[in-house]
Amino acid sequence: MDKLLIRGGRSLAGEVLVSGAKNAALPELCATLLTAEPVVLRNVPRLQDVSTMLTLIRNMGVQVDQQADGTVRVDASTLNTPEAPYELVKTMRASVLALGPLLARFGEATVSLPGGCAIGSRPVDQHLKGLAAMGAEIVVEHGYMIAKLPKGRTRLHGARITTDMVTVTGTENFLMAAALADGETILENAAQEPEIPDLAEMLISMGARIEGHGTRRIRIHGVEALHGCTHQVVADRIEAGTFLCAVAAAGGDVVLKHGRMDHLEAVIEKLTDAGAKVTAVDGGIRVQSHGRLKAQNFRTTEYPGFPTDMQAQFMALNAISHGASMVTETIFENRFMHVNELVRLGANIQIDGKVAVVEGVEKLSGATVMATDLRASASLVITGLVADGETVVDRIYHLDRGYDQMEAKLRGIGADLERLK
Repeated sequence: MDKLLIRGGRSLAGEVLVSGAKNAALPELCATLLTAEPVVLRNVPRLQDVSTMLTLIRNMGVQVDQQADGTVRVDASTLNTPEAPYELVKTMRASVLALGPLLARFGEATVSLPGGCAIGSRPVDQHLKGLAAMGAEIVVEHGYMIAKLPKGRTRLHGARITTDMVTVTGTENFLMAAALADGETILENAAQEPEIPDLAEMLISMGARIEGHGTRRIRIHGVEALHGCTHQVVADRIEAGTFLCAVAAAGGDVVLKHGRMDHLEAVIEKLTDAGAKVTAVDGGIRVQSHGRLKAQNFRTTEYPGFPTDMQAQFMALNAISHGASMVTETIFENRFMHVNELVRLGANIQIDGKVAVVEGVEKLSGATVMATDLRASASLVITGLVADGETVVDRIYHLDRGYDQMEAKLRGIGADLERLK
């Protein structure tokens, strides 16, 4: 199992190219199933979850051509098996995103209930309720969601869908399904994350009629068929935010190419309050940081609030900042699994339910720690960059699931780290 060896204490300088967002690429790969014409996606990150999704759609009979530069060409005219089996779904929850497109185009879909990462029990029942409102008949048996249209129907029908909670993948599933439905669909309580408007823009370039994307209320007028398109995947705001925190913690001056300040306002506001300097530059974001910063309280919430996917990384920064801070996690349960590992490096953190109280320390010392999930692994890498001596992060496969060539990018800006087999 791969490990990452990090020698701390070096400041960072240079440029990082921010990859396309995994959480935009995965639904957009599923959106290619909505048309029989070829679709080209650019800036697709080279990640395990993306490879799994490509395997999943190949398994359906779809032709996929992947280039080294992040370009993926998909031709779903040959799709003959609208199924997502357990073997492929168990490693990636996002496979539920195949349900809407398959149902909309073929009138049937069989998708295994997802396994995936260890963060709480993300419910798929919202997806099922929404698709049922659009006329799908869905049963869950033997670990599979089996969806089909009633006899005599050839298309889903429009509906007003109000989910019990804001769900990003739910909003994406309904967007894709509604694009080919008969009539108008209105999504109330829709997610507003930047990945949603990016998916909507792709669907619009395929001929979909969508308005209100990026707001709480999205209106979709279904069309009979969609055509091919070429689309560039939006830059990964969580990758950009992770590098912002790394530079803030280690000190330095770095430009993040493709980074979008408007997608990271909550994080940038906290970094600025902490004492880092973050500015927009042509085609990206520049971050400058020197010396110890001031610890910041924050609570995670839906976009455009502070993202839960940045909680661990900012906590790592707080751990070595001046002063005490409170970190409140409102989105996922068990999302403090990185705390015990940070404590092994010398951090002073106490957990009380959904709140972590962080008392900043002047320095951390290197140790062997274990990644427990994707963002936790990123927080350990950040602490490794500032800890005295050597830090070894074990189970680094978690990092590979969500960061495209992170260690190469960090080395490119002056970090001293290497992968151990």
